[in-house]
Amino acid sequence: MTSSLITNHGLSSADASGTLRSRGGHFVPVFDSCRRTRRWRFPVAALITDFHLPMRSLEIKNRTSVDDIKSLRLITAIKTPYLPDGRFDLEAYDSLMHMQIINGAEGVIVGGTTGEGHLMSWDEHIMLIGHTVNCFGASVKVIGNTGSNSTREAIHATEQGFAVGMHAALHINPYYGKTSMDGMVAHFDTVLSMGPTIIYNVPSRTGQDIPPLVMQTISQNPNMAGVKECMGNDRIKYYVDKGIVAWSGNDDECHDARWTSGATGVISVVSNLVPGLMYDIMFRGKNHSINSKLMPLIKWLFQEPNPIGLNTALAQLGVIRTIFRLPYVPLPRAKRLEFVKIVEELGRENFVGHRDVQVLDDDDFILVGRY
Repeated sequence: MTSSLITNHGLSSADASGTLRSRGGHFVPVFDSCRRTRRWRFPVAALITDFHLPMRSLEIKNRTSVDDIKSLRLITAIKTPYLPDGRFDLEAYDSLMHMQIINGAEGVIVGGTTGEGHLMSWDEHIMLIGHTVNCFGASVKVIGNTGSNSTREAIHATEQGFAVGMHAALHINPYYGKTSMDGMVAHFDTVLSMGPTIIYNVPSRTGQDIPPLVMQTISQNPNMAGVKECMGNDRIKYYVDKGIVAWSGNDDECHDARWTSGATGVISVVSNLVPGLMYDIMFRGKNHSINSKLMPLIKWLFQEPNPIGLNTALAQLGVIRTIFRLPYVPLPRAKRLEFVKIVEELGRENFVGHRDVQVLDDDDFILVGRY
């Protein structure tokens, strides 16, 4: 039997030492003779079964609704830029955020794979979520990637994320160690209890698919906003037919996902570079012409694991510094030359930033291993 915490405001701190004692296999309160006479009494936790610690009022006063998340069409998995010592470059980050907002992005994933959340400490991660909410939360929905292969860590990070004001959480299935189907359901049910949540299915990274049976089971939770699905448009259509909101997690498939398979929209990497074109694809009906023109860029972007291509491209566009946190390294010079040609063919005006696209030399890049 699982247990969790609920606040008992009827007990004082003086009662705490003897508060929880076992009687017949159950925890019951035991009161000391010394009681405070002041009106305010510090809360003491009492154990009850199958109940989560409720979020405090300060944590939910600006909480968005699940329906608000379900309606988002263009969500950018935002890049995290760095200073030469490896710390966050918040000035460049704010500029990237501004470019997303003015080009129509409705939401951002903070600290996802693209944002390199896996290379952050949790302190950095939560700080960046809070910074994004504080600076841009009135203009765009902030979805914090607080998932983990450890349920304990996922709970802690999600509590902190909602405490600093994020509108929703992004959660992945436990990776590397993996778990059973029942374990997936238990993991997701635990984190879904905290607030609006998008589930992320990307077997190429986790090593384990979230099967439809699991998704349909957890979709009964009122906090589940939907799924970022990377298993293709047939899976997306299946979910849409079952009434489950889905976003395409694949930029190369998102046009057809949106207009043929019924996806609400896309959680996009390429929108970091060409947010206006991605807005057109998501909002202005079928446009096979724009979609076809984007394919060389998308193919180039994902020739190595994300975010290697994106980091290289943004540096070449002059909107971030040429800093990589290891183990990521820039694409080789030949590939950087290819990117210059892609930009020229699509039109520099469609890309973020205002500087001319540069090839950059190998020596221009700084690789940071300790930060």
